[in-house]
Amino acid sequence: MQQKKAGIKHIFRSLHYRNYRLYFFGQSISLIGTWIQRIALPWLVYDLTNSPFLLGFVGFAALFPVFVISPFAGVLIDRWNRYRIMITTQVLAMIQAFVLTGLVYSGQIKVWHIVALSLILGCINAFDSPARQSFMVEMVERKENLGNAIALNSMMVNGTRLIGPSIAGILIAFAGESLCFLVNGLSYFVVIISLLMMRVIHRQADHKKKYVFSDLKEGFRYTSNFLPIKLILLLLALASLTAMPYSILMPVFAKEILHGDSHTFGFLMGAAGLGALGGALFLASRKSVVGLDRVIPFAAGLFGLGLVMFSFTRSFILSMIFIVFTGMGMMVLAASSNSIIQTIVDDKMRGRVMSFYTLSFLGIAPFGRILAGSLASAIGTPLTFLIGGISCIAGAVVFAMRLPAIRAAIDPVYVNMGLIDDLIGR
Repeated sequence: MQQKKAGIKHIFRSLHYRNYRLYFFGQSISLIGTWIQRIALPWLVYDLTNSPFLLGFVGFAALFPVFVISPFAGVLIDRWNRYRIMITTQVLAMIQAFVLTGLVYSGQIKVWHIVALSLILGCINAFDSPARQSFMVEMVERKENLGNAIALNSMMVNGTRLIGPSIAGILIAFAGESLCFLVNGLSYFVVIISLLMMRVIHRQADHKKKYVFSDLKEGFRYTSNFLPIKLILLLLALASLTAMPYSILMPVFAKEILHGDSHTFGFLMGAAGLGALGGALFLASRKSVVGLDRVIPFAAGLFGLGLVMFSFTRSFILSMIFIVFTGMGMMVLAASSNSIIQTIVDDKMRGRVMSFYTLSFLGIAPFGRILAGSLASAIGTPLTFLIGGISCIAGAVVFAMRLPAIRAAIDPVYVNMGLIDDLIGR
């Protein structure tokens, strides 16, 4: 019994830090609202248009600003106060949710409204995501616990992913989409209050650098010359382009393939969240980031295989089973990649490198969504899923073949940090 308690404490060790604890619980409430909106919005679009292409286009609009803005945002995040950036982005996202609520409630909502508001939220997220990732190291203080904090963050995201879609399905069925967006707007108050309660040691701003493009070039050179970061980001970009857009087509699969409704959609997204939550618990239970380089290709392969199997099923139960493995693979791939990058990156480059991580993970996604929407309209949703899954598996194989070179570059960093004793025998 004593050993079990120790294991639980080990999994949740990052909650020992007050700032991270505040962030964790505040963000947990806010993310329930975020997932409710993420489920309600594509359902609303498909209900208004009955078009898989427009589903993909709205997803494109939500993430295209991340592709354009996030590299420049990374430069500014390395210069500005990350804590204040996070508060500002949360307030702006709250306003966006309330505007969406008003338009839907009044019955004036049009697809162009949704596209415009999605573009605005994308601009907000272009700053919010890399700022939040970069701020993580300031919340946990000790770098050896950074991997655990990232895993717990993933567990939080996917735990709320279990709750949010279920609530969204009920709210859509009995009250309509406007209440979903209202709940999301209200949930931001909790995370804003939790951020304001933090005791933050303000980081000294960097006033030496004057030219954004020179800083951006420096960050790009650092990222492209450091083999582990470069290959991890390329694999993420491939998965983001080909496999991750599966979620935007889930309303089509639920309606047209499984002949279900908003509850079916909610359960499928919840099942993906359940798999992702299991993956997050696995990562949180690990004592160190060492060895995650081997986990990355396995996770990418699991993600792709789950999607391939999901594409063939026409049974609700089998779909739920396969989507669990899909969600697990996707989450472990993203969180393992994040943990390694955040551990080995130079602190002076953190904002810029995490902006490239955001670009690979989220910024490439709009092209994947527009591609998925176009493919689904042309060849059908199941075949689109099949192509995405096969592409992800191929990327996993190539990454696995480069593992010796990746480890040769990572291990000296781990030795300097004291994570491993020497370069032999890992």
